[in-house]
Amino acid sequence: MQVRDGMSTVVLTVGPGHTLRAAARLMAERRIGAAVVMDPEQSGPGILTERDLLDSIGQGQDPDVELVGDHLTSDVVFAAPDWSLEDAAAAMVRGCFRHLIVTDEGEVAGILSVRDVVRCWTGDGASCDMPVAAGPQAT
Repeated sequence: MQVRDGMSTVVLTVGPGHTLRAAARLMAERRIGAAVVMDPEQSGPGILTERDLLDSIGQGQDPDVELVGDHLTSDVVFAAPDWSLEDAAAAMVRGCFRHLIVTDEGEVAGILSVRDVVRCWTGDGASCDMPVAAGPQAT
C-alpha cells in the first residue's frame, strides 16, 4: 500500500499571520492534528502541529498574540505519493512526529497522519467516527 492510498487530500492550510488560537480553532473544528502553513516568503510549505500549540501554551505564551509563523515545526519531512506506507511510518518514527506533508512535483498533494496509516493497516475500514464508551466496560 502506498502513501497515496492513505493520505488525506483535503488539507487545512493556514497562513503565518494567523494567531495560534485561530489555527487551533480550525484544527479542532476539523478534528485534525496538523495544518499546512503556506507562506509566500518561504520556499515551501511548513506545518503547525498539536505539539507546536502545546509547546507554546506550556511556555505561558498567549495564543491570541502568538503567530503561526513563529511556531512552525522545523525540519519538515515531505513524503511522495508513491512511498510505501512502511517507509512513511518509518520516517515518522525516526523523526518523532505524526504527520507528513505529501508533495507531488513540488505541490502539496495531501497529508498523511499516523491515524491514516493505522486505518489502512487495520484492513477493515475502521474510522475515528466510532462511538466512545461512556465509562469502564464490565468484563
